[in-house]
Amino acid sequence: MIPTPTSSSGEPLVKTYAADRAAEGALARFAKNLAVQDLFVSVYFMVLTMAVVMGSGPGREHCLGVLAADIGALALGLFVTRAGVIPYGNFWNSFLYRVTIWIPLFLSYFQLREILPAVTTRAVDADILAFDLKVFGFEPSIAWDQYVNPTTTEWFSFFYFGYFFILMANTVPMMLGAKNMSRLAHFSFGLMIVFCCGHLGYLLVPGYGPHQFLHGQFKNELEGGFFWALVKASVEAGGAMKDIFPSLHTAVPTYFTLFAFWHRRSFPFKYLWPILLFCITQIIGATMFLRWHYLIDIFAGLTLATVAVTVSAKVTRWEHARRVKAGLAPTYRYLQFPSIRHVDED
Repeated sequence: MIPTPTSSSGEPLVKTYAADRAAEGALARFAKNLAVQDLFVSVYFMVLTMAVVMGSGPGREHCLGVLAADIGALALGLFVTRAGVIPYGNFWNSFLYRVTIWIPLFLSYFQLREILPAVTTRAVDADILAFDLKVFGFEPSIAWDQYVNPTTTEWFSFFYFGYFFILMANTVPMMLGAKNMSRLAHFSFGLMIVFCCGHLGYLLVPGYGPHQFLHGQFKNELEGGFFWALVKASVEAGGAMKDIFPSLHTAVPTYFTLFAFWHRRSFPFKYLWPILLFCITQIIGATMFLRWHYLIDIFAGLTLATVAVTVSAKVTRWEHARRVKAGLAPTYRYLQFPSIRHVDED
């Protein structure tokens, strides 16, 4: 008879071995089921963390604590969903995955208000302005100063603030209601490219924008009504302050427009892309008219959106083929809401 292995305290180790095997199985499933976008967002947070570690500004310890919480939440959520702790196909697995992969990324923008100064205290507004004047021959915020009045300010403020509605109106229905999972993967990964690369661009090219750097050169003050007040309040409350290159107010709605045009043969995108196209022309104009961005910031945003929609399409096609060949679940599963059962009261 083979004796049962025991620990130093004499307790049997059978349950320990079984637990170890289960853990190894979960870790293997976790690693195997990770998607490209999971790794991409993870690398983004690691780069942010390394930038803070190597930074020279104040408040780095606090920022590292915030990023550690982001990374911990991301890692835990990915493990629970990708390892199948909550079974695949279950509503809560699909829902938790969406929350896990998106909430830390969105929150990281607001955290940049502290992270950017912690990484560096420098600002390159003078270099950006010099580039614009040399390459384009003018700076829109200065050239358009003559057209600044309460009416034009309010018009562009409406569209500038409308960016947030466009963001929510595109992301929430796609994340919660999309039925085509391949299209959702294309949409999702491309938007992650836009946000992650945009946020990291702020680290590489920090600046305050024309509204601060060129303040003394404007003859007309920006004065408006309800929407101008909303724009100022939102920027003061949640803006990252040195978030100019690239312009995400340009890149994000441009990405939505390009994505809708890419899928224009399907509903609702065949009706959506012309509407978005008009909106982005006004939003792009607003970013410069309201003196938040330089002209090169706009071109950087347009380039980022174009690259993102193209790269995402190619990568997600490759990812889908890889997962099918390996017998893995798709990057996203359809979000089947639990049915509501009505119980008759006695």
